[in-house]
Amino acid sequence: MIKDKEYEGLFVKPGEDRLVSVLNIAIRFGIRVLSVLMTLVIFWGIADVVWVIYQHVMRPPFLILKIEDILETFGAFLAVLIAVEIFLNIVLYLKEDVIHVKLVVATALMAIARKVIVLDFGKVGPEHLMATGVVIIALGITYWLIAKQRN
Repeated sequence: MIKDKEYEGLFVKPGEDRLVSVLNIAIRFGIRVLSVLMTLVIFWGIADVVWVIYQHVMRPPFLILKIEDILETFGAFLAVLIAVEIFLNIVLYLKEDVIHVKLVVATALMAIARKVIVLDFGKVGPEHLMATGVVIIALGITYWLIAKQRN
């Protein structure tokens, strides 16, 4: 929380422009709103996972999942996990006021992994598969370089 003793006037640090300070406060408020909205999205996503499983299990033949049903369920699970990762990005930004590139790249890797898991190889062309592979390689190399740099 902002303490009055640390700032002069309207939350302005000594030597800082008043407008910039007010805009920073507004942006931080907006980020807090985003974190609340992302929490709601996570809970809606969990409800969606439950709904997807319920629909597939209650459809004849009962309690049997086809491979398409399992892949759709995996996709719903991974979408929720990606939302959790995005929420963690938001929380870390609020705490440290820094974008954690390694976490952002890890989130992107999870998102592209979700895409590969739910990909219907019969419906996409070779260009799409090649592009997905290039993205995975680029993100993997980026993550490796970031991890290597910190050691």
